[in-house]
Amino acid sequence: CLAHLDRQRPGVLIMDLRMPLMSGLQLHEQLQAQGVDWPAIVITGHGDLHSCRRAFKAGVTDFLTKPIEEQTLLKAIESAQAILAQQAERNEARQALQALTEREREVLELITKGLGSKEIASALDISVRTIDTHRAKLAEKLGTGSVAEQTRLLLAAASQA
Repeated sequence: CLAHLDRQRPGVLIMDLRMPLMSGLQLHEQLQAQGVDWPAIVITGHGDLHSCRRAFKAGVTDFLTKPIEEQTLLKAIESAQAILAQQAERNEARQALQALTEREREVLELITKGLGSKEIASALDISVRTIDTHRAKLAEKLGTGSVAEQTRLLLAAASQA
């Protein structure tokens, strides 16, 4: 798994607690140490409270004991996929915001606080026309002129996993 993992294609990890060369938790910890922070589901036929607690402290998404009902596993996978989608959205938002200049970032912060162009111009001591130019650049770089969508991007980038 470690040798063949394609980090460019994130996915959901499903690991058994007891595996031949290392435990599922050891594998998860090694992957995290390498910067792979994908949602992980640990399954086991030998679950105990200590193992379960250790798994959740390590950031495992779910801990299932065998025998596992099909619907339970599917729900766990769906939850993990939702986490994966949130991570992707957060990363895309952060990349989009990194493309902004410092001034564009300042303007964006004021826009998302509900200020209009005149108020922003006054707060930053620049002309309204300059603010309008920054707003146009923001819309171009972020792919939206919608204040609601720009606010959503800012919030998504600030969110934690």
